[in-house]
Amino acid sequence: MIKFDHLPLDKDILEALEELHVNYVFQPIFEADGETVFAYEALMRPEEKSVLELIEEYTDLDKLHVLEVASFFGSMQEYFSRGYEERVSINSFPSDCLEADEAEAFCACFGDDIRGRMIVESLEYPYFSSEHWMKKSRSVKATDNLLSVDDFGSGINDLDRVDLMSPHMVKLDRDLISGIDHISEKQENVKNLVSEFHDRGIRVVAEGVEEKEEFDCLVDLGIDLYQGYYLARPA
Repeated sequence: MIKFDHLPLDKDILEALEELHVNYVFQPIFEADGETVFAYEALMRPEEKSVLELIEEYTDLDKLHVLEVASFFGSMQEYFSRGYEERVSINSFPSDCLEADEAEAFCACFGDDIRGRMIVESLEYPYFSSEHWMKKSRSVKATDNLLSVDDFGSGINDLDRVDLMSPHMVKLDRDLISGIDHISEKQENVKNLVSEFHDRGIRVVAEGVEEKEEFDCLVDLGIDLYQGYYLARPA
């Protein structure tokens, strides 16, 4: 269970974090050889409910910021405790960002160890705040880290949003990937998206790759990075 009580944060946010009972698991993101790990995505795992149920609960309570803070501090604690050397991908709400004092505390806790090792992955819900995204983008790029857009093709994340956000990476939603080896329309769509993103200098990640046939097809289509149960489950 992740502990937050030792962190140099404001009393109110510490009390809110202590109400959370969460762990983190990690799922690898692989290079095109299917063996070399490019990064590990940190995935929150609450006790007694799903992460989507937790997000829905905290959305109703207008407390998503608590989960944003927990995602950064909790995932990095577990990442370093595991001794990973590859990058870590942290899920982040597009409607929120760390406050200035929280960002200072984050740097105080992890220092230069975070430079060049993080991917901040913008989720597809609940809504997009350009003000918060710009703050997040500046701080991420200032520390030589990467920005990623999650679940492209579902929710709020589309080409217009990608142009606005200027990420380093885009993750294609599972709906674009499932069965792609035998659905020509999906192959053409993904091929065009890969070309669009590569023209913008953006790396493309296929998530939810569950079959060898899907993986082989996606390699042929020029996808850069891969994630899914076919390659490795979260652990």
